[in-house]
Amino acid sequence: MAKILAVEDEALVRILIVETLADAGHEVLEASDGESALAILKNTPDIDLVVTDVRMSKMDGFTLVAIAHETRPDLNVLFMTGYMGTDVPAKIRNAKVLQKPFDPDDLLTAIETMLGGRT
Repeated sequence: MAKILAVEDEALVRILIVETLADAGHEVLEASDGESALAILKNTPDIDLVVTDVRMSKMDGFTLVAIAHETRPDLNVLFMTGYMGTDVPAKIRNAKVLQKPFDPDDLLTAIETMLGGRT
């Protein structure tokens, strides 16, 4: 199983993500904004994957990941967004987009794909 950081500013969505991942056997850390997520990433270097919303109030997901990739360029990222046509910027590697709303099984499938079946 993987260590996953879930970053989502909407509490109910974050709870759903955390519970889905934990029920699947993953170790899950959570943050409600990009700044908190960066602090967790700094103090927890063995995170395998970040699942983050794109649009958040204090710092958007793309900015969060661009900063995180400065020290962790290998970090896998699954962006979540409710905005159709959202693409990952070319400078961000190891990333995919999952459209909201999504089924919990879709989330788990996307994570398994990102981690190469290591779930």
